[in-house]
Amino acid sequence: MLEVEDLHVEFRTRAGTAEAVNGVSFTVDRGETLAVMGESGSGKSVTAQAVMGILDMPPGAITGGSIRFCGRDLLGMSAEERRRVRGEGVSIIFQDALSALNPLFPVGWQIAEMFRVHRGASRSEANKRAVELMDRVHIPDARRRAGDYPHQFSGGMRQRIMIAMAIALDPGVLIADEPTTALDVTVQAQIMELLAELQEELGMALILITHDLGVVADVADRVAVMYGGRVVEYADVFDAYRRPAHPYTKGLLESIPRLDQVGSDLQAIGGTPPSLMDMPLGCAFHPRCHYRRETCVTTPPPMYTVGPERASACHFYQEVLDDHGDR
Repeated sequence: MLEVEDLHVEFRTRAGTAEAVNGVSFTVDRGETLAVMGESGSGKSVTAQAVMGILDMPPGAITGGSIRFCGRDLLGMSAEERRRVRGEGVSIIFQDALSALNPLFPVGWQIAEMFRVHRGASRSEANKRAVELMDRVHIPDARRRAGDYPHQFSGGMRQRIMIAMAIALDPGVLIADEPTTALDVTVQAQIMELLAELQEELGMALILITHDLGVVADVADRVAVMYGGRVVEYADVFDAYRRPAHPYTKGLLESIPRLDQVGSDLQAIGGTPPSLMDMPLGCAFHPRCHYRRETCVTTPPPMYTVGPERASACHFYQEVLDDHGDR
């Protein structure tokens, strides 16, 4: 459904050029869930914005790579062609629904706008479809609440409204950019259950951007782990969690509290993520890595093939695999 290959995105500012995305590649198929995970600032959301065609340009600029939806080159399309794909082909759920929704218009009007603009529906037909979508995402008393404004809904209900807007035109690919941020655990579970239900119903591909490793383990088929603007590990979720092939993935997994290790200290990744305006030479992770050698400091690692549909950007991936064992 979607293929991103060697994507590069820069932000050109007075302070310098930030390499926010540096050669990202991944694919996602119909009905599949790909989790893109990593720390804040790793380039996850910028990658999503580039796919959607909603980067602020300037200061942002796509300087290389390709993005294909069902074989069609999105970067080569005109603005009007890209607008038609957005919503109908590829859609997005933003992490902050209150900021993403317009506070000046009722939520029903905002959902109905999708049908008026993209499908040429009449106002009455668009409003009817909006209420149906609100029912579909389990908003109680949808007909009455369609006239309410975003501030009149809870955080979980606003996120459901965002989901209704995102699926309005039955997209082939849905990008969920940290859809459970700032929600309590119960509501998080409800939102993820809703996304799984809709994915099965519509057969769409789902790209889940998150730093919640528990959610990834529960819903993802494959993972793309990002660090310093690039994918450093790409694997089946079971393989990545059982035997990570990159020190950063290994560090993330070891930082999760485990019930079988009550009373022991949590492992933490020392240091801080690199500045996108001053990336380290060689491997971007080497200042924080226990496996680093001289090669890591001087030579950027390519994506080594670790196994079928599995890759790692680590010169010493085999050592990482052997060290983690079969846990």
